[in-house]
Amino acid sequence: MRIGPTVAAAAFFGFVSGTVAPAAAQGDIKLGEALLTRDCARCHAVGRGGESPNKQAPAFRTLGQRYPVESLEEALGEGIMSGHPDMPEFKFDADGVGAIIAYLKSIQQR
Repeated sequence: MRIGPTVAAAAFFGFVSGTVAPAAAQGDIKLGEALLTRDCARCHAVGRGGESPNKQAPAFRTLGQRYPVESLEEALGEGIMSGHPDMPEFKFDADGVGAIIAYLKSIQQR
């Protein structure tokens, strides 16, 4: 298979900088973003920028500053609950949990 110079250059620079994930991981990242946008964006900032609509809801790009993102796996699979009365319970299947973790890891601020 032959690829053009632009695609090859983008892949090379992405590989060197560590920003290009394998195709399967890219799919997971997109699924994770879609799930969080659908279920969480009404209160939380779910992307790389922007403010949370609910000022008390942390931006997801900062979760890694509080604890390892991977520590959310069990809660996401069993049903994430919060002490905040306005937050509904969310539960995701195994594929959804993996996708959400992949997405969260991809947007964390250092």
